[in-house]
Amino acid sequence: MDDYSRMTVKEFLIALSSSSPTPGGGSAAAISLANSAALTCMVCDLTLSKEKWQSGWDAAEKIQNIAAPIFLDALELANKDASAFNRVMDAWKLPKNNDQEIEQRKKVISEATLNAANVPMETAIKASNLLSLLPELAEKGNSNAITDVAVAALLAHSSSIGAIYNVRINLLDLNEKGLNNKTIEISKKVEENLSKTLEIVDKKMS
Repeated sequence: MDDYSRMTVKEFLIALSSSSPTPGGGSAAAISLANSAALTCMVCDLTLSKEKWQSGWDAAEKIQNIAAPIFLDALELANKDASAFNRVMDAWKLPKNNDQEIEQRKKVISEATLNAANVPMETAIKASNLLSLLPELAEKGNSNAITDVAVAALLAHSSSIGAIYNVRINLLDLNEKGLNNKTIEISKKVEENLSKTLEIVDKKMS
């Protein structure tokens, strides 16, 4: 399988636009998270490098220490999402010539499908965690990069909600109430933090 983190932007987009089911929406959501984390790190750097924004240094350093690992994790999640989907496809191709094969096939499909839900759930959680930091960065970071915080927030929101859709579709045939409840919790959290961030951005731009 291709390593999406080693592709150019153009190469990844060409792969995404092809008729192949991978990379798909889950990988795209993970790349959106990587973009959000990268922008967040940029704003932190622009804050830490300027004496004028010294009051925001502590916040910027704290946020950057969280965002930088998320950037690397997100790139890996793009690969993991495609791999998880391929495992589901392989599971559906298993033989079903007798009762034993049928039962084994059901088990493998169920396990692969749960894994295909857990991977985008990880993306959704990391995107939500990143977005929860952005109201503070919007408030205390370099105001010359305030719109970059807004874009980072929008990308993190898109990543989380997009990933949640991928979680939900994989949970349709699984009895996983805990994961379903988690998707609701994350959705509420990202909506709240997006609103908080954009409200601060709009005030600073007024």
